[in-house]
Amino acid sequence: MNTFFDLLVSSILLAGLYMTMSFGLTMIYGVMKIINLAHAGVIMLGAYLTYTLYHTLGIDPILSLVINLPLFFLFGMFIHRVFVSRVPLADVPTLPSLLLLFGIWLILQNIAYLIWSGNDRSIMTAYTTSTFQILGAHVSLIRVIVFVISILALIFLQLFLSRTYMGKAIRAITQNRNSARLAGIDVERISMVAFGIGIAFAALAGTLMSTMYSFNPDFGRTFLLKAFVIIVLGGLESFYGVAIGALLLALFESYSALFIQASLQPAISFTLLVVILIFLPGGITGLLQRRRKAA
Repeated sequence: MNTFFDLLVSSILLAGLYMTMSFGLTMIYGVMKIINLAHAGVIMLGAYLTYTLYHTLGIDPILSLVINLPLFFLFGMFIHRVFVSRVPLADVPTLPSLLLLFGIWLILQNIAYLIWSGNDRSIMTAYTTSTFQILGAHVSLIRVIVFVISILALIFLQLFLSRTYMGKAIRAITQNRNSARLAGIDVERISMVAFGIGIAFAALAGTLMSTMYSFNPDFGRTFLLKAFVIIVLGGLESFYGVAIGALLLALFESYSALFIQASLQPAISFTLLVVILIFLPGGITGLLQRRRKAA
């Protein structure tokens, strides 16, 4: 019973991190129908910037978010303005956009090799190994902190999308880009802002992950694949779907540890992705919409 409860708590906390690393992909795909393959590179770069700020200036990884998020937001808008805006938009991901963002990922990765080398790095703070108990379950303090920040990020995103003009414009473009343009929305400018937000969320995920995992320039690849699984499971454009998808993947991974070796856990994600694409191509939100129409 204790093991079951421990895994449940662990799954919920892990789902918070998975949500954060997937929101950026969903935001960019929803607005521009682009699969941001550079997402993994930004996660990696966010981890390294946090590492550098901690070891050179002594800035706590959590406090470094005050620097990281605005910086990566501007970095995302720069990438969109200089590179992504030159790729013709379409209603489905195109080969030029995939190749462009894959190339940016490789550039970021090689920059990291030049600056930080290929050695594994990690961040050890005073609270990295701290734990406490919840109803008998041992819980890592850093995982709770990461979970709380992830929930706050979700609340912020929801308020931003529902209460601000910019957020409503992003939702309008997500639903129909041409209609949004006819309504007077500056689609190019809103897309640039949305891309910046997506990149900032990737950096947020990288910062949080740097407090939990060691990393190197290849960091982010596995998490990118998991993010794909989550957004496909959630229905590609739904933030609530992403939250559900993140929780389901975390539950699958955590409880599978009872039956298979830890080294085989990545296979869970890939198997789940194949199953979803075959039997549930619209994701959970697509399934719910079909049932709502049928009711």
